[in-house]
Amino acid sequence: MTLKLTRFDIVDFLKTDEDILAYLAVVAEDNDPAFFARSLGHVARARGMSQLARETGISRMGLIKALSAEGNPSFATITKVLDALGYRIDIVPKTQQRAAE
Repeated sequence: MTLKLTRFDIVDFLKTDEDILAYLAVVAEDNDPAFFARSLGHVARARGMSQLARETGISRMGLIKALSAEGNPSFATITKVLDALGYRIDIVPKTQQRAAE
């Protein structure tokens, strides 16, 4: 019997708005701008990169490049993408670390 493996893609698990919100919230906790931008790229792929490009006014290829692992998007690009996805950035105080950490 042969075991068939498939490549893991987080996009396969971003099916609902709740999935996307939970994913972005967890990623944002890390305070890693590059990881957050790449994660926005995952969400953009899940929602449809072409539609997002139309809504943001940024070319599809520009979004792909900016939201890739090698990308370095401006804050303006991040906020445009979040707005088009129906999200915004909120500033909240850091809480005490979880007991499990």
